[in-house]
Amino acid sequence: MRAALYVRVSTEEQAREGFSLDAQTERLEAHCRVKGWTVSGIYREEGYSGRNTSRPEYKRMMADHENWDVLVVLKMDRIHRNSVNFTMMMDDLRRKGKEFNSMQEKFDTSTAMGRFVMDIFQRIAQLESEQIGERVKMGMVMKAKYGTGYMGSGETYGYVYERGSLTVVEYEAEVIRNIYSMRCGGMSLRSIADTLNNSFIPPKKSVKWTHQSVSKILHNPVYAGYKRWDGIVSSGEHAAIIGQDVFESINGPIG
Repeated sequence: MRAALYVRVSTEEQAREGFSLDAQTERLEAHCRVKGWTVSGIYREEGYSGRNTSRPEYKRMMADHENWDVLVVLKMDRIHRNSVNFTMMMDDLRRKGKEFNSMQEKFDTSTAMGRFVMDIFQRIAQLESEQIGERVKMGMVMKAKYGTGYMGSGETYGYVYERGSLTVVEYEAEVIRNIYSMRCGGMSLRSIADTLNNSFIPPKKSVKWTHQSVSKILHNPVYAGYKRWDGIVSSGEHAAIIGQDVFESINGPIG
């Protein structure tokens, strides 16, 4: 088989004995000779962390996948220090019909035992990913209920998002007030959109106003001084553009 050798040192590891790029390369070349594999490429990564995939030699190696059959590393932490990224890489290698070999851990997907261990490892990584997601969501829920700061998008019409909070854009705020005024006066969503478009008032993101974009503004409690995340509505710290009574006259009680 044709082998791609990946060697890496981060800045703090460069002075450690046995972690130099040359030392890793020599050991991997000897390992391939024992295996009977031909070294088709050596990818040397110096000064990059293994916690993400933004590494030039790593990217070049994966782009060169047609030139090798097995990816070989000294230790698994040379290629990734993040189990989720490692699992994603393994899925990519499997789709491309490539194998993975870690010399020190004797991890080799070209064997039945190696594939069995890989399956267990992937299940652990999936569990880790889901647990992280659960913790993040719980933290966001607690912040939405009791925390400070804005929880929504930074592209909210009527505001500009600065340093973790919302600041009113007065020109856009006046448009917001007119939208609510027109709706309270009995105008349909489409009529409001047509009025805004005929007045050449640009929306924040799209080319023109639609009844959906008007409806989104009319139902967003942020304009009454509230914040909303995942169905949780609580008082915000930003300035309101319309009164709570105006908002509730269209939407009913907040919360």
